[in-house]
Amino acid sequence: MRYRNWLALGLALGGAAFATQASAANGHYVPGVEGLNGPVVPPPGVYYRGYLAHYRIDSLRDGSGDAAPGRNRGEVTALVNRLVWITDRQFLGADYGVEAILPVVDVSLRFGGVGLRDSDSGLGDLFLSPLVLGWHGDRWDAVFAAGQWFDTGDFAANRPALPGKGFDSTMLTLGGAWHFDDARRWTFSALSRYEVHGSQSETGVTPGDSLVVEWGLGHRLDSGLTLGLVGYDAWQLERDSGVAAPGDKAEQHAIGVEAGFFWPVLGLGLNGAFYHEYDNRAAPQGDLLRLTLTQAF
Repeated sequence: MRYRNWLALGLALGGAAFATQASAANGHYVPGVEGLNGPVVPPPGVYYRGYLAHYRIDSLRDGSGDAAPGRNRGEVTALVNRLVWITDRQFLGADYGVEAILPVVDVSLRFGGVGLRDSDSGLGDLFLSPLVLGWHGDRWDAVFAAGQWFDTGDFAANRPALPGKGFDSTMLTLGGAWHFDDARRWTFSALSRYEVHGSQSETGVTPGDSLVVEWGLGHRLDSGLTLGLVGYDAWQLERDSGVAAPGDKAEQHAIGVEAGFFWPVLGLGLNGAFYHEYDNRAAPQGDLLRLTLTQAF
């Protein structure tokens, strides 16, 4: 019975617990997309970042972390398009910028153990941020940002594979990076995203606030190749509210590796990372493969 109740939670939130934006615990932001040097804001300019993420679901986990019975598999592939403009103006001693994010997702769910099969693809919810602040020191960098996820993607309460979440979210970002040497060859970074969610239009359920922390320890070799250990932890901090709201709070925890290279002459960077989730609750559990292309204009 508890698995049926937990499945009802996922459907009530339009798949927020286990679908669409890859591995978001209960909100919009996908943990694991930034990795090494995530808090380091680039110098003034216009940048495109494309994140290609493939999340393979191996099991469904209830609020205690136990796997739902039967064979429950799925894949979520997302191309997340991000445009960033860092201006030549400063505010509070930081470089000031703005950004926009629009994901394109393809979802296939085959949850035979809990009697659910669904697939779809399309544009996800749009994110706009009028405030991106980046500070830089000799051995440190820091970032603060604020923005809004808008309910623009297709959504239906009985279709968890649809690309929209069915609610808006306000997202605050805070993070920093510490470089252990003057040449910045060794770096530890941590990037947090805090989301406050609105009410889901079709169900009346308001998801609880969520927090994601991404971290990385990286080393840049003489060749310019950067290698490192990365991970993410995501928590639903409050229980959902509303008549149909269940009691479990989602969690996700993962560890992985990343490699990246940047060509300064071309203004081009490529990164790849693989994450393995090891302790999830009220959420799917699986592996995340992410490729990132950065182009400076």
